[in-house]
Amino acid sequence: MGVAPAPSRTVPQLPPSGPSGPPRFDRAHWLHVARETADDLATDAVAREQAGKAPFDEVSRLREAGLLTLLVPAGSGGGGADWGTALAVVREIATADAAIGQLLGCHYVLAYAARLLAEPGSAEHIERRSAAGQWCWGGGVGRQEPRLALVRSGDGYVLNGRQSYSTGVLVADRLAVRAVSADTGEPLAVVVDPAGPGVRIDNDADPFGQRLAAGGSVEFDGVRLGSDDVLGPLSADEDVLSPAASLAAPLGRLVSVHLRLGIAEGVLGEAREYSRAGHSPWHPEWPAGSPQDPQTLAAYGELTVLTRSASALAAEAVAALENGLRAGPGLTYDDCAEVSILVAVAEAAAARAAHESTARALDIIGARSASARLGLDRFWRNARTHTLYEPVAHRLRDVGDYFLNGAHPAFKLPV
Repeated sequence: MGVAPAPSRTVPQLPPSGPSGPPRFDRAHWLHVARETADDLATDAVAREQAGKAPFDEVSRLREAGLLTLLVPAGSGGGGADWGTALAVVREIATADAAIGQLLGCHYVLAYAARLLAEPGSAEHIERRSAAGQWCWGGGVGRQEPRLALVRSGDGYVLNGRQSYSTGVLVADRLAVRAVSADTGEPLAVVVDPAGPGVRIDNDADPFGQRLAAGGSVEFDGVRLGSDDVLGPLSADEDVLSPAASLAAPLGRLVSVHLRLGIAEGVLGEAREYSRAGHSPWHPEWPAGSPQDPQTLAAYGELTVLTRSASALAAEAVAALENGLRAGPGLTYDDCAEVSILVAVAEAAAARAAHESTARALDIIGARSASARLGLDRFWRNARTHTLYEPVAHRLRDVGDYFLNGAHPAFKLPV
């Protein structure tokens, strides 16, 4: 697999954010595993994307590599890695297959939700079970309409409603979803076994990009849940949501940042290999194997600057997030707002890098990029599909309001 000219591992190394002690493997190990997995995915990426089948095989590849339990503390049977490492892994996978990068990133966010929202004992129990079962998580805890309804019944609850187009649901071992308590109106994050009675999953997403992210709809019809299946509140009210839990929003958006960077680096890597083979759409008189076309060089230069700039902003945001996760009870809402703004800045830069790189790489290669055999259009389709769900304009508005008025960004979960 060709690598992009921008360095894909600029996130600073930081100690683990959880209380699990030293990680089982270090950062270098997991990045090596991620590169090997990405290389494996790259060998048949075009054929798999064009086939558009549910990614059971791809999830098996992630599971066999140990990447599904990467963030689980070593003491609970996982890899004991920190978020900086997990984001770098998502980015590496996305260079080869953005849809699988999204699926893995969503899995990380949802699996980690227990640590942010649940009581420590309950969170540890869930993580131990997740690691033992090598669970893949799917679903989403962002706001949706119509809302899922959670009704008390005896010692537990009953869940009803329909959730649309959520990542990973076609292949998930556990779903984390947002439901609203019928008694209090409070939004809650709950865990559901998709194989249980009353759960029906429909493969009805049919997107033009990110086709292997295993998105679909889930119908919940009288699904019984225990009290342990409720992770915690998702209220945007600062009187309910702790500063630590509010980090869930920028955490999820940082996954989007690294997914976009992976797409930009992936398309530039493939385009570079093509150019090095001596192809030039503008000046065919240049000798084969000598990529010295001035327009080609200028285009690669611009896209390298865009991608490296976005990479540096992402590294700053990751460092701020890791500091926030380590702060514990000392974390304040002002701290959370600063983290959220740094992530928003990185989001805007990464979106531009992905849009520009995936579109202009086709121009660099020329008419041959229209060949379905090359599959270069998948990068553009993947980038465009992903950013439709996370519009840059919203992030820019947050940054402007914070800069001008000191306003804290609203708590809004992206998954």
